[in-house]
Amino acid sequence: MAHVHHADDELLRSTLAAVAPGTELRDGLERILRGRTGALIVLGQDKTVDHIATGGFPLEIEFSATRLRELAKMDGAIVCDKDVTRILRAATQLVPDAKIETSESGTRHRTAERVAKQTGYPVVSVSQSMRIIALYVAGRRVVLEDSSAILSRANQALQTLERYKQRLDEVTGTLSALEIEDLVTVRDVANVLQRVEMVRRIKDEIVDYVVQLGTDGRLLSLQLEELTGGLSDDLGLVVRDYLPASRGSKAFDKAIAALTAIDSTELLDPTAGARALGFSVSGDALDSSVSPLGYRMLSKVPRLPVAIVERLVEHFGSLQKLLAANIDDLMAVDGVGEGRARVVREGLSRLAESSILERYV
Repeated sequence: MAHVHHADDELLRSTLAAVAPGTELRDGLERILRGRTGALIVLGQDKTVDHIATGGFPLEIEFSATRLRELAKMDGAIVCDKDVTRILRAATQLVPDAKIETSESGTRHRTAERVAKQTGYPVVSVSQSMRIIALYVAGRRVVLEDSSAILSRANQALQTLERYKQRLDEVTGTLSALEIEDLVTVRDVANVLQRVEMVRRIKDEIVDYVVQLGTDGRLLSLQLEELTGGLSDDLGLVVRDYLPASRGSKAFDKAIAALTAIDSTELLDPTAGARALGFSVSGDALDSSVSPLGYRMLSKVPRLPVAIVERLVEHFGSLQKLLAANIDDLMAVDGVGEGRARVVREGLSRLAESSILERYV
């Protein structure tokens, strides 16, 4: 399923969650399918919906799967509230603006698409002849699939995610060792950003599957969380470590936005991540040296508050100076007493030792 953005994305996901397996609405829709009848259901009501709805009768009753099934036996559409907790109208005829473009051919589907576009509310169409449930929302048409088909694709995506995550762990481990030795190049940073963004995109795809699966996606959700926990933090820390200070205070948000805007084909080129951070990629620029500020390495020191990390980075200005600092140097930072200074010193020393061992042993 292709991604949409911002408000449309949220509306699509929330609607898919409302019709996912395990919900009362999905139960009602499947009852309608099994009963070999059709249905047209609007998930929301306002003045626009009232204006295009004629005939039928008002109900104002609590929503249930059995009520939806029985009301679908009658001709006409059913109108529910946007939270699908109440059935507001039944057996009503919907007359949307005929000038609204539609790519559908059947009367019910044409009406569903036009109503969704005109009102902005999701509309569900159950086809008696084709035996499918189609969802019209945010200018899109989504056919609801059986859980087994979605789960099959989700498991394939999960296997891909596992491979990509393994590669990401390798390149981040290499970056850590190079940071300790002060041998990082723009190319090394770009490779990590490229892999983080690839993993994030596969994660988003699987999140969509989890939403569509509803109660059938609980195990998948746990597996996804185990694989990608802290992923967004890793991306943010790498960006903050290497973002040129000359780009200003809003540079972080712009860099994150630039990374997410890279298309899938361009993402295969490691220079794309470098450009997003504002690095030059011409000539031998990818092999030029860069040094981290130390955010990512400090985040691995246990029980170190974010405020202290900020002060340490501001005070020392680079990871190399942090690594060279002794207890007294660290205690010069506001809020860092002797105990915390020892935690930072010992934590960074252990990280440096383990990173070098992982790289060369």
